Amino acid sequence: MPTPKLPNYIRRYRKRACLTQEEVAFILGSKSSASVSRHERFKQTPDLPTLLAYEMLFRTPVRNLFSSTHEEIAQKLRHRIQLLIRKLTRAGQGRRISKKIETLAAYLGEQVSLGKA
Repeated sequence: MPTPKLPNYIRRYRKRACLTQEEVAFILGSKSSASVSRHERFKQTPDLPTLLAYEMLFRTPVRNLFSSTHEEIAQKLRHRIQLLIRKLTRAGQGRRISKKIETLAAYLGEQVSLGKA
């Protein structure tokens, strides 16, 4: 049975680096380790500068540190892109619409037929 994914892996990467919460907080410029603890316990989502700092500190992309959240967002994004492609397809033809559909379909890795059904 596969292990369930955690909302984030900050604690795991911190432990691998042999750093304490206090040391990570110091590196991040925080006054205390409380924010690092909240991030590790999934009680608070880090802001963008902190996310980027974690990425640089642990030398791993944010999507790996927050793989569960990354997957949730990717799934929602794919769904919304599919809805927009359908909406644009119904809106009609034209170079701009075709280009939008092509760009969106490339994200999904799909070929989209632009012919009217």
